[in-house]
Amino acid sequence: MSRRIPLAWRQLMHQRLRLCAAIAGITFAVVLMLVQLGFKDALVNSAGLHISHMACDLAIVSPLYEFLVAPGHFPKRRLYQCLEVEGVASVNPLYVAEVPWKDNWDRTEHSIFAIGFDPRPGFFDLPEVDRYLPKLREGPTTLFDSRSRSEFGPVVAELAKGRPIPVEIAGHHVDVIGTFSLGTSFGANGTLLMSDRTFLRSLPYRNLDLVDFGLIKLKPGFDREQVRARVEAALPRDVRVYTRDGLIDVEQSYWLRATPIGFVFNIGVVMGMFVGCIIVYQILYTDVNDHLGEYATLKAMGYPNRYLLWVVIQESIILSLFGFVPGVGLSVLVYKIAGDATMLLLRMPISRVVIVYVLTAVMCVASGALAVRRVYEADPAEIF
Repeated sequence: MSRRIPLAWRQLMHQRLRLCAAIAGITFAVVLMLVQLGFKDALVNSAGLHISHMACDLAIVSPLYEFLVAPGHFPKRRLYQCLEVEGVASVNPLYVAEVPWKDNWDRTEHSIFAIGFDPRPGFFDLPEVDRYLPKLREGPTTLFDSRSRSEFGPVVAELAKGRPIPVEIAGHHVDVIGTFSLGTSFGANGTLLMSDRTFLRSLPYRNLDLVDFGLIKLKPGFDREQVRARVEAALPRDVRVYTRDGLIDVEQSYWLRATPIGFVFNIGVVMGMFVGCIIVYQILYTDVNDHLGEYATLKAMGYPNRYLLWVVIQESIILSLFGFVPGVGLSVLVYKIAGDATMLLLRMPISRVVIVYVLTAVMCVASGALAVRRVYEADPAEIF
C-alpha cells in the first residue's frame, strides 16, 4: 500500500493544471448536490412549519385540502359536533388566506399569509404571541413575523421605535403592533397573526360559518389516533381528520410529490453526480492514455491488471477528497447567502455531509474503473 499510493499521487501531480481542473469539476458537483439537498430539506421542514406551531392534537380540514395556503372550507358546525366525542376537550376555528399587503414605505403590494384566530393563550406555541393577545382583541391589529422576507419593509426596525405601524390589508387599515418569530416557506413569504374579527373585517367576502382549520385539543390520557378515528366516524364525509403530525405529512407530501419542486431537487442531485462522473472520467482517461506506455511497461514486468486498477482507484479517491473539502466550504457559503435572502432554514447536518461524500467517492471510483479499461486492452508488444 505504501509503495502504491506515491505512484497514484505522482500520476496526479505530474500535470498540475489537469489536477486543478479535476478538483474544480468535483467541487462543482459537490456544491450542486449539497445545495439541491439543502433546498429539498428546507422544502420539507418549511412545509409543516405553521402547522407544527399550532397547539393542537388533531386537525379538521376540508376534503379539498391541498396545502396550507389553499386549504378549502368546511362548515363551522362540524367543530361543535366534535365536542360530543369522548376524549375531546376543546375545538377552535382557524381562518387563513393570502392577502395583499401595502405598507407606507413604497406603497407596493405584496402577498402575505394571514392567520385569523380567537386571541387566547395557548393557541400557538409561540411565547411572544401571548403577551399581545389583549391588544389583538381591542381592534384592527396584527402581529408580523420577524423572519418574513425583506419586501415587506423595515417593519421590525420601525416597531423597535415603540409605535404601531399602519398598513393596508386587502384595502383595510390595520396596525402592526408587534412581532413573533416563525419563518418562511415555499408557499408563504411572510405571515401575519390577527384576531378572527380583524381577519373577517379585512376580508368581508369570507363567511364566518366557513372555517379553514378546526384545531382539537384532547383530554389528558387519551390516545390521539383512537380519538381521531372516533371523530372521523362521528362526522360527515365533508371533512377529514388528521393528527397534527399526519397533517404535516400531508403538507410535505404535497410539495414533494404533487408539485415539480421536489422532483427538480432530486434531478439536481442526479445531474451533479452525472456532471462529476463525466469530468472525472475525462481527466482520468486522459491521464491513463498519456501514461499508457508506463502502464504497459508495468504489465510487461508482470504487474496484474488489478494492481493497475488499484492505482487508478487511489487517484479517484484522492480526487474525491481534494474536491469534496472546498465543495463543502462553498456550500456552507451558499447556504448562508440563500438563507439570508429567502429566510428559509438551510442547515448542513453531518449526515448529509457523509452521504454526499459517499456519493462523491462512488462517482470518482466508478469513473476511474471506466477509465482504466484502456489499460486492460493495452498490449505491451503492440505499444513498444
